[in-house]
Amino acid sequence: MTVTIRPLQQTDIQLLWQIAYGAGHEEWQNWNGPYFHDAPMTEDEMHAWAHDPFKNGIFLDGRLVGAVFAYYSDGILERWLEVGIVVYVNDIWGQGVGTTALRLWLDRVFGMVDLPHVGLTTWSGNIRMMRVAEKIGMREEARIRQVRYWQNQYWDSMKYGILRGEWEETRYAQGMDN
Repeated sequence: MTVTIRPLQQTDIQLLWQIAYGAGHEEWQNWNGPYFHDAPMTEDEMHAWAHDPFKNGIFLDGRLVGAVFAYYSDGILERWLEVGIVVYVNDIWGQGVGTTALRLWLDRVFGMVDLPHVGLTTWSGNIRMMRVAEKIGMREEARIRQVRYWQNQYWDSMKYGILRGEWEETRYAQGMDN
């Protein structure tokens, strides 16, 4: 099993839209901020979204299975960067694809920006995402209690982060320094 990430190409966009929003591919939406009730992207919106250096596809043995992304939480100030990941194909969940993709993405993101910190935000109902963040060396930095409402229940917003120096130590320990 080989997990890679790379910028999305024009030929990837329709497939990405299909695996994200096509019939039978809705399970990920129950875990990726479902309390926002976001409408599905159109294919045109997906084209615009994907043409950004802060968006890459996740590939498992060459097959597109998800996406990683980054965005500035503080807008034009560009000092507070958050990353995210979605593995749309749920029959591969639990196999380490997300963990490997997020490791690769953090390595790439720290190479793209000169910032001391990168964050990731999820919610307390997404146990898998919290484990992935912790597994790659991110630390829980904040828990904003009971601010996410989903399925008639309040959940915590979970904020994780890692400093550049911590990431460099972690990637060295994980053998990524090759």
